[in-house]
Amino acid sequence: MEYTPNTENMSCIKACPHHGPSPIPEEGNWIKAYEIRDISGLSHGIGKCAPQQGACKLTLNVKNGIIEEALVETIGCSGMTHSAAMAGEILPGKTLLECLNTDLVCDAINDAMKEIFLQLVYGRSQTAFSEDGLPIGASLEDLGKGKCSQVGTVFSTKLKGVRYMQTTEGYILSLGLNENDEVIGYKFLNPRIMIDKIKNGLSAEDAFEKSMGIYGRYSEAIRYIDPRKE
Repeated sequence: MEYTPNTENMSCIKACPHHGPSPIPEEGNWIKAYEIRDISGLSHGIGKCAPQQGACKLTLNVKNGIIEEALVETIGCSGMTHSAAMAGEILPGKTLLECLNTDLVCDAINDAMKEIFLQLVYGRSQTAFSEDGLPIGASLEDLGKGKCSQVGTVFSTKLKGVRYMQTTEGYILSLGLNENDEVIGYKFLNPRIMIDKIKNGLSAEDAFEKSMGIYGRYSEAIRYIDPRKE
């Protein structure tokens, strides 16, 4: 190792005792992380692309520095879905550090990777105080029974007011309004349930009827409107 002349001519001063890094909580233990293989945990990272037209939620389950499980959810950009497919192929099996320095094409996914890396190496994971962490496959629990991302879509204008289009329950078919034209409930279709019923042999018409539900005081509404047309 090369030193500058000024450094070479300096007097030696004994260093203080080396205590190593501060311990961080990892899956129910306090760990001093010296190398990337010392990192374990499950957490989420949210990233956005440069034009901010799309976002990514990235969930990783890391064991001994290796990404064992990845869930990539995207919204707002059609091209991002293809990048997510590629990220799903690339991430598992690599070290956390490898993936931080892997070009995942989409800015939002890269940004999410950076955010989740910081959480994990600082011990801010979802499983910091959970003994042995979570089993591989745990990220699917975030998706619910339908194994599909939960997305909300709401549109509104000053002139015409609000239109609920999609909520956790599913695709909004109609809004129920009271005498003051305020939304008091809605009827929805759960596409995930409908598809499962069709896959199990039910006709599309019957599956459609059996996959609907209502929320709020929908049945008490004075009138109903289609949020996409009216």
